[in-house]
Amino acid sequence: MGEQHDVKFPQEVIDEYAALGVDLPALFSAGHLGTRMGVQISEASAERVVATMPVEGNTQPYGLLHGGASAVLAETLGSVGAMLHGGSSKIAVGVDLNCTHHRGVRSGLVTGVATPVHRGRSTATYEIVISDEQGRRVCTARLTCLLRDANPGDAPQAQAPAAG
Repeated sequence: MGEQHDVKFPQEVIDEYAALGVDLPALFSAGHLGTRMGVQISEASAERVVATMPVEGNTQPYGLLHGGASAVLAETLGSVGAMLHGGSSKIAVGVDLNCTHHRGVRSGLVTGVATPVHRGRSTATYEIVISDEQGRRVCTARLTCLLRDANPGDAPQAQAPAAG
């Protein structure tokens, strides 16, 4: 699903998934889309998920960070938080995402930080703040995920990287 390096997970979460034979960093990676966009998750727990994404390669025709790229970063972070909150018996499925774009960015890295607004039994909502390298807010997003029971067929499939 995409490579992640040095992701910090709480030890109890690592132990829970390891007992099920699940590679946690692969399960909670940014996936193929996030990998193509350069998303790098550096910290992940139900309380806080942090990642960076380069602006270069993720711009719109005016040379600014594409709003859709911010949405991908936001949905990735909120989904990881919701999945960690739900635990190994739940699957997080995004049902609502909204993004407010505050300022344009032309270069460097943006950093997204997801924190919970609500963590319930059937839904989880995260606020995601995306900032530029000067700490200025670029985008504020909110993601709500439905937490449904996991079925045996829901296990992530190992996928080979795309050729090319």
